Amino acid sequence: MKSKQLESTNGSHTSLLIFDTGDEVASVLLEYARTRHITAAHFTAIGAFRSVTLGYFNWETKTYEPIPIREQVEVLSLIGDVAIDPEGQPVIHAHVVVGRSDGTAYGGHLLEAHVRPTLELVLTESPAHLQRHFVPESGLALIRI
Repeated sequence: MKSKQLESTNGSHTSLLIFDTGDEVASVLLEYARTRHITAAHFTAIGAFRSVTLGYFNWETKTYEPIPIREQVEVLSLIGDVAIDPEGQPVIHAHVVVGRSDGTAYGGHLLEAHVRPTLELVLTESPAHLQRHFVPESGLALIRI
């Protein structure tokens, strides 16, 4: 993955991240957030994956049910945020819609995705901090405002 800062104004920074073939999106983006000490950001991306695992949150079991897609797909929309978890570490929360060759689309929580040939991601950092806290009812760490 390569990155370039595009803009920096009033404590907000916008960067372009270009993922290469084979990059695993969630882990590479998380490492980027960790090394740059990002505490609040949002991002959007387009590109393509050679494979992706989506997740559907099952309210009853409080777990993500995996939806594996083991074929080349277009990334129609990838959106998400970076926030700090209760232990002070950055976490990625992203949803993605992918399109298959027949035009059908699948969407869900991004669990894992491998890029092919590229993914173009625009990340905008905020000078504020976004903090997640655990909510027992949902079993999720949600952003606290």
